[in-house]
Amino acid sequence: MSIENNYQYILSQLPQNVKLVAVSKTNPAKKIKEVYDLGQRAFGENKVQELLEKQPVLPNDVEWHLIGHLQTNKVKYIAGFIAMIESIDSEKLLREIDKEALKNDRKINVLLQVKIAKEDTKFGLTTDEATDIFNKYLNGNYPNIEIKGLMGMASFVDDETQIREEFNVLKQLFDKLSELKPLETLSMGMSGDFPLAIECGSNSVRVGSAIFGERNY
Repeated sequence: MSIENNYQYILSQLPQNVKLVAVSKTNPAKKIKEVYDLGQRAFGENKVQELLEKQPVLPNDVEWHLIGHLQTNKVKYIAGFIAMIESIDSEKLLREIDKEALKNDRKINVLLQVKIAKEDTKFGLTTDEATDIFNKYLNGNYPNIEIKGLMGMASFVDDETQIREEFNVLKQLFDKLSELKPLETLSMGMSGDFPLAIECGSNSVRVGSAIFGERNY
């Protein structure tokens, strides 16, 4: 199927309240522009270097999301334009983003990445660490940051029961923190598991290969 057909199919699977972040990592700017021309505005990139190559050659109203692990020394390169950093996996990173946001005279939207997968390979905060950071945020730490919600990745397994359990952990934390201050975004679900993630309460999905085709590594 063409990129257009893939994109329209994915849109047809999403309820109105669910945001689509098209994961454009490893895809050239030309392909991203094709999806942009179909009306998509939010795109997700994994690596700062790749993002810096694409951002100047694509339209100004692209809403860039950084969805991969972010090193503190790279924050300064994207602080001026990034729409959302979905991968806050340490307090040290949050402090750096707060500092760079101030230098750029803007507030930066972020999601706390919580480690819900049982695999060792995933980055992320524990539920306790995320709660602690959120409480500090509510107490006035990180004044140049807006914590908009949570992000998590389920294990890459075929066991639907396990994936559902992992998504439910994040949804429960989202609901708990939202009692302290309403959160907007629960980012769970990728090309392989987004329908299940939506069932479990996700309102933002990160879909790449199901739109762009298999990646060209």
